[in-house]
Amino acid sequence: MNTTAAHGEHAALDSYVDKWLAVQPQQRIAMVFVDPHRYPGHIALAALEQELLSAAYGIREPQVAAAKLNWWAEELSGASNTGGRHPLTQVLFDDERAHALGNERWLAPVLAAMAQLEEGTATDFASQLAAASQLHGAWARLENAWWFGVSAPAERAAQLATLSHLLHGLLRLEEDAERDRLPLPMARLARFGLSRAQLREPGQEREAAIRAQLGDLRHAWAVAGRLPGPVSVFRQLEADQGRRQVDRAVEATDPLNRLRQSTHSRGLGLAWRAWRAARAWHRQAGD
Repeated sequence: MNTTAAHGEHAALDSYVDKWLAVQPQQRIAMVFVDPHRYPGHIALAALEQELLSAAYGIREPQVAAAKLNWWAEELSGASNTGGRHPLTQVLFDDERAHALGNERWLAPVLAAMAQLEEGTATDFASQLAAASQLHGAWARLENAWWFGVSAPAERAAQLATLSHLLHGLLRLEEDAERDRLPLPMARLARFGLSRAQLREPGQEREAAIRAQLGDLRHAWAVAGRLPGPVSVFRQLEADQGRRQVDRAVEATDPLNRLRQSTHSRGLGLAWRAWRAARAWHRQAGD
């Protein structure tokens, strides 16, 4: 490959990694401990997750989202033979572990994303958690197989991924007030007498509903910590960040504003948590 072509492919890959880091800037610290030169597939896998989630949740027209996800299904199902067309797929399938995972594991998150495109608002927190776990659990199983081997359990990773998604949805409460699938379940809206219009504006009922949602998330996070299975460095750091956000916001007068203020951690505490997650990764992976 000539130098110009190699530079172009590298720039294309970096653009997808940058999109992931724009959503999770704390992962820049994690990349100090997950060397992109030694573990390019680990970075590419995280960026691929962001691409799939952007298609599943970021595209408002279900038909457009379905077309995007269908493209990914075709890409991932054929990548073992072709090596892939997308820069992320090419990096992943240049690694033998991608071929060892099998098509079914690669396709499971994409198929789960397509299945939930037109789902409405969940009835209660338990059903909301169960519905979101279809996609995020499938991704966690793929992720753990990549990081720790195909036999690695993924119960804890799946629950943490699902909870992080529900927290992210809560942060977008105002923006998504008109979507079919709301970040607050129907039972929560009914209990506090909230309409869609009231979700867009601060108010006592809205703050109480958010606080109740955060209470359920905090309890679920505590339960998740007792589940079996290893967790990737990126997933652990994301989960630590989310749990800390919930703990800070659940007692706040304006919990949504408090959540937004604590979205991104930085400093020595973040570096220490990233180092601790990386140490656990190497121990669990047998490095």
